[in-house]
Amino acid sequence: MSSPAVVIRGLWQSSHPGPTCVVTALALALGVAAGLELWRMLLLAAAVFAGQLSIGISNDAIDAARDRAVGRTDKPLARGDVRIRTAWIAAVGCAIVALVLSAPLGVGMLVAHAVAVISGWAYNAPLKATAFSVVPFLVTFGLFPSLATLSAAEPRFAAPWAFVAGAALGAAVHLSNVLPDLDDDRATGIRGLPHRIGGPASAVAAAAGVIAGALAVLLGPVGGRVGDVSGLSWVFFVAVSVVAVLSAVVALRGAPGRIVFRLVMLAALLLAAQLVATGGALAA
Repeated sequence: MSSPAVVIRGLWQSSHPGPTCVVTALALALGVAAGLELWRMLLLAAAVFAGQLSIGISNDAIDAARDRAVGRTDKPLARGDVRIRTAWIAAVGCAIVALVLSAPLGVGMLVAHAVAVISGWAYNAPLKATAFSVVPFLVTFGLFPSLATLSAAEPRFAAPWAFVAGAALGAAVHLSNVLPDLDDDRATGIRGLPHRIGGPASAVAAAAGVIAGALAVLLGPVGGRVGDVSGLSWVFFVAVSVVAVLSAVVALRGAPGRIVFRLVMLAALLLAAQLVATGGALAA
């Protein structure tokens, strides 16, 4: 039996800590952009953090047998550091905590966050292995800006351009995240959208998604009026576009590991920083 320290470390590693922390940081940034009070912002971040833990841990619990089959020694559940039953208890517990923390922020936030978490679980099983694998990312990331605006004292859904930006980035996250695992996934029967269109096409589509999201963030807050775009917004747009093109180039050149995925997440952080720096209004 593993020690409590090993179990806790294994659960943390199983939660996909890098993306979990980035998405939590995005929630904080969007909270700032939405003008939330400090307590609302911190509660939003905590709720999102718990939700991401739940999605990540459940993903590794579902994939444990597949990960063992392909020799994924980097996965604690596949190594046996954490019992699958323990992982499921943690995943369900984190989902409950995420909803409990969402409740004080309003019914709208609670429902939207529940949909986002359920969507993440739906990707883990059964949509991951289908041509519709991108749909949960469109839903979850499309809703993501609204988690901030629905947490306000006067809750509103985010503007349509924010939904478009979130969904486009969500598609890019999915398409780039699976690139290193395409061969292992195929070997264990996983044929999601990226597996069907291939690595090169996925990399190009991910870059296109990032640029589409950047365009939405650039033009959405000013109602599409190019002349009203600030110089600072153009700087961010160029920076994000460079990151997007770079991600496609390194993927097409066969870059190892998760470099492409990390570049896409960097682009997402840059876009959130743009909203904060330029005062882009998130609410519809």
